Amino acid sequence: MKTNNKILSLLLISLLTFGILGCKTSNALKGGAIGGAAGGVLGGLLSKNNTATGVIVGAAIGGSAGAIIGREMDKQAEELERELKQAEVERVGEGIKVTFDSGLLFDVNKSSLNTMAKTNLDSLAKTLNKYPETEIVIDGHTDDTGAEKYNMKLSLERANTVQDYLQNKGVNNSRIVTRGFGESLPKSDNMTDAGRSENRRVEIGIVANEKMQEEAKKAEGGSIQP
Repeated sequence: MKTNNKILSLLLISLLTFGILGCKTSNALKGGAIGGAAGGVLGGLLSKNNTATGVIVGAAIGGSAGAIIGREMDKQAEELERELKQAEVERVGEGIKVTFDSGLLFDVNKSSLNTMAKTNLDSLAKTLNKYPETEIVIDGHTDDTGAEKYNMKLSLERANTVQDYLQNKGVNNSRIVTRGFGESLPKSDNMTDAGRSENRRVEIGIVANEKMQEEAKKAEGGSIQP
């Protein structure tokens, strides 16, 4: 009888543990999977902002210092627009968002880069290396075709692949954080082919790092001196 009780107790503990871990896993997947540790400006933002746009807005410091950063970002965005003919480049607040249709980077259900991707990422790396005082978040997104967990895994793998390629092209790995959101943050309706195509994307947010922010603040202080 005691043995049976022990077995029942172990089964109960196992079920409770599985249930607790299952809930945690589910919540983590819904919030997005993060690859690597985040420090600097990005460190305190990623858990609070589910989109690249949100991270960029959250990183803003405002005032004259923010305007100084904005002007520097204008230059970088102009270069990216010239170089990245097949990507959408947007100036957002004091940062930049670059969006690639994942079809430009990856074949269907693959996380390895295609030939076209390398041309695009070569151009991106060139500009990122020219402006080293920025931090970068790379977000992978999918449509809702297939299993949710698979899509989450694929989206993070794709973001990590982009990170690895940029690192190989000289972009300091400490500047980059990757995230995978799977199907959880669609841009459009997944009921149509066009909508699903828009949802399959890689978004890259670029923000000023702490050094750039401090230099902008010093310049702001200097600008008000008589």
